[in-house]
Amino acid sequence: MEQTKIDTSFKIYTDGGCSGNPGPGGWAYVCIIKTFQGWHITAKNKGSEKDTTNNRMELTAVIQALRAFKNMDNVPRNAAVYTDSQYVQKGITEWIRTWKRNSWRTSDKKPVKNQDLWMELDSLASEFQLQWEWVKGHAGNEYNEMCDAMTQEAIGEIR
Repeated sequence: MEQTKIDTSFKIYTDGGCSGNPGPGGWAYVCIIKTFQGWHITAKNKGSEKDTTNNRMELTAVIQALRAFKNMDNVPRNAAVYTDSQYVQKGITEWIRTWKRNSWRTSDKKPVKNQDLWMELDSLASEFQLQWEWVKGHAGNEYNEMCDAMTQEAIGEIR
């Protein structure tokens, strides 16, 4: 299903990762808004967990970003969300409808991994008009690279 393109002046970049999978992991987000002076960072944050997976950290990054977005004043209620995780991008735009219809089971009848995070992300995402974009990681995108660096810092802080 193709998603509707929205005109947005607010963008959310996210990243998550692990050192080992599973292993110590980190997540990060950067929110930017377009003003008459150009793009400016309005919020950024990072965090970590001692024993987790890459996919859980990718999902956690988006959840944390949307929690922050929900509490921001004077910003649009629509945004483009950029992730370098096809698991997150395809999961939220394609797979989740089928998972919900199948009582959180995959096509081969197994429980959906990370269901707790998918349910939280689904709930948060329903509060906004969001456009989900996949961006290639480690390809020079300024804000994706910033999130990656913050994720690595977060992992380094718990080793």
